[in-house]
Amino acid sequence: MGENINAGFSQELEAFIEEWKNKPGNLIMILHKVQEEQGYISKDAASAVAQRTHSTLARVYGVMTFYHFFKTQKPGRHKISVCLGTACYLKGGQDLIDEAREILGLSPEDISTTDGLFSVEPVRCIGCCGLAPVLSVNGDVYGKLTKSQMSGIIDKYKDA
Repeated sequence: MGENINAGFSQELEAFIEEWKNKPGNLIMILHKVQEEQGYISKDAASAVAQRTHSTLARVYGVMTFYHFFKTQKPGRHKISVCLGTACYLKGGQDLIDEAREILGLSPEDISTTDGLFSVEPVRCIGCCGLAPVLSVNGDVYGKLTKSQMSGIIDKYKDA
């Protein structure tokens, strides 16, 4: 069958794929593990998963695009996760995303800045509904936010 595509998988990930490659629902489990290890699923990683599971690349991408959890772009060093759960959405969560993207020069299609320092992504719930709207940066949670506070929050992480 030829040599395996090198996607930089760890030995643990290779063993996991070997264990799961013939089980029902394998692609979801394997893709979760790839993203856990690499932070996202690159084209090379998707091709390697397809090869190792004897699937087509189209099937792998079908699973990746159906489930919004999977990321196809590398996240930035500082991950800005903005809650768009009901409470946060109603209190301006989308405005926070739009402001962060504008400050960082990101288009709606971009996930990460070109320097790899920041990424902005919506999340479904951070679990702090009473503090809506909420965002987190690398796990640091900020609540009861307004758009005007975004530049100060982002500035904290620029040199970190």
